[in-house]
Amino acid sequence: MWTNFFITSAEAAATLAGLVIVAVSVNITRILAHPQLPARAGAAVSTLILILLSSMATLIPQSIRILGAELIFFGVCCWIIEVFSAQKSIVARRVSHRPIHESLIHVFFGQLQTLPFIIGGALMVLNNSAGIYGIAFGVMVVFFASMSNAWVLLVEILR
Repeated sequence: MWTNFFITSAEAAATLAGLVIVAVSVNITRILAHPQLPARAGAAVSTLILILLSSMATLIPQSIRILGAELIFFGVCCWIIEVFSAQKSIVARRVSHRPIHESLIHVFFGQLQTLPFIIGGALMVLNNSAGIYGIAFGVMVVFFASMSNAWVLLVEILR
């Protein structure tokens, strides 16, 4: 039932991760000029890799509990990167006197991207197959946020 969703998610995540990496390489000088952007770019790539790994894991024939443990592991690793990125954003905002809503949006979407994977994985460890819906929600949020990050790294950085 979920096979096509996760195959498509893995393919799209790999493609978008490549786009973000190209965006970073094209605009690396400008990105490095803003202290919050290197961490934001890293977090954007990490969440796309989270989708890639999670999608691949769901396609492996295995017990729901093992899958849940894998999803928790991937989610926590990515969550740590998001927390680091959020800290960089908050510090950079103070130094550059940028509006607080920028940092709040960054923190909110960072958490919204990773927590569904952790919660969905925890539900699966508890043998609750509804956890897969949390993973699907997380995938969709990551795609939305990643496109936003790609836009910032490709276009907004040039303003």
